[in-house]
Amino acid sequence: MLNARWLLTVVLFCGCLDSTVWGQVIVGHRGASFDAPENTVAAFEEAWRQQADGVEGDFYLTTDGQIVCIHDKDTARTGGRRLKVSGSSLEQLRQLEYGSWKDARFAGEPLPTFADVWRAIPEGKLFVVELKVGPEIVRPLKQQLEELKVPLEQVLIIAFNTETVALCKELLPTVRVHWLTGYKKDAKSGQWRPSLEQVAQSMRDCKADGLGTQGNRQVVTPEFIEQLKRRGMAEFHVWTIDSPDDARYFQKLGAVGITTNRPALIRESLATGKPSPL
Repeated sequence: MLNARWLLTVVLFCGCLDSTVWGQVIVGHRGASFDAPENTVAAFEEAWRQQADGVEGDFYLTTDGQIVCIHDKDTARTGGRRLKVSGSSLEQLRQLEYGSWKDARFAGEPLPTFADVWRAIPEGKLFVVELKVGPEIVRPLKQQLEELKVPLEQVLIIAFNTETVALCKELLPTVRVHWLTGYKKDAKSGQWRPSLEQVAQSMRDCKADGLGTQGNRQVVTPEFIEQLKRRGMAEFHVWTIDSPDDARYFQKLGAVGITTNRPALIRESLATGKPSPL
C-alpha cells in the first residue's frame, strides 16, 4: 500500500489541498546535491536519508537510445573529461566516473540510467523527471515507463521546452507535466522576461498541468501567482530553494513543491517556522 506521505504528495500535486496548511512536498534537486554528487544514486539515496518526499533528476538521450541522468550537455564538470552526452553512447559515458569531483569518498560513482534512478526510488516517493532535450526523448521515456512498470501517479515530468511538454501531454496524458521557466531582466527596459502574459500563454500553448518557476522573489510575488491562477494555472512548484527564509516565503505563496539541494534543512525550517543555520 502507498504510505500516508505519498497520499499527501499525490493530493498536493493534484492541487486539491491548501499547501499553506498542509505543508509542501520537499524534492531533492538532483538528489541531496549539497552533500553528495548531483544526479548519482548516492545523491538520491542521501535525499531519502534527509526525509525528502521526492527527487528530481535531469535526463538526456544517448546515441544508442539510452536515457541517462546528468545535468550538463557534456561530462566535463562532473565526469572529469569532456564528452558530449547526446553524441556519446552509454558505454562511452560509463568509462568515466561522476563522484570524485565532489569528494574523494564518492570516487567511482557511475553515470546512472533512467532505470538505475527509478530502482533507487522507494515505494511511494515522487520521481521528478526533468527532460533536458527536445521532443525526441518523449517516446523513449514512454517506453521506459512502460517497461519498468512505473506507477504514473508517482511521476512528475518537467521541461523548459514547450514542444517537449506538449508531446508529453499527448503521449502520456495521465502524467502530470510542469513547464519550467527562469527569468532574466532586460537591460534596456528593466522588465523581467518572460512576462506574466508570456508565462501564461506558454502554459496554455503546451497544455502544461502546472508551472515550475525559478525562485525569484522579485518576479514571483503574490500578485504574480494570483494573476496566473486567474489565467488558468492550477498549481506551481519552485526551484532551487536552499534558504529557509525563501522556503517559508514560497510556502506562504502556496507552492505545492519546493525543490532544494538541502532537503533536511528545508524540511526542518518549514516544520519549525524558525530560522535555521545556513
